[in-house]
Amino acid sequence: MPAPQSAARRTVLKGAAALAGAAGAGAALTACSTETNSGGNTPATPTAPVELGAAADVPVGGAKLYRERKLIVSCPAEGQYKAFSAQCTHAGCVLDKIDEGEGNCPCHGSRFDVSTGKVLRGPADRPLPEVPVRAENGRLVAG
Repeated sequence: MPAPQSAARRTVLKGAAALAGAAGAGAALTACSTETNSGGNTPATPTAPVELGAAADVPVGGAKLYRERKLIVSCPAEGQYKAFSAQCTHAGCVLDKIDEGEGNCPCHGSRFDVSTGKVLRGPADRPLPEVPVRAENGRLVAG
């Protein structure tokens, strides 16, 4: 009688080990997922004009990330603005911060020059797309 119980026990243990392995693999895949940082199904650049807020919010010689709008706006000189998509050209994650003039992709570590959109560090190999931007009555409008 003990033999059938051992075989059944081994089957259960093997099944449990397989489930644990599958769960571990799923967790590993989630760690590299772009789901929570994804631009979703929305386009990388605005399809219609989008008001961003006060032009004065973008410092001269600096840049501001409008993460919810997936845009970065820089101001190279007083009254001059340049905008780029803030959606990484590698896997579509939205940049999460600007650090020393570089936009950071939280998913795989790509870095972009926020004043030119140029790739500074991969895995991205294409620059951020430029987006038209203008100041109207002290407010920035992109797209």
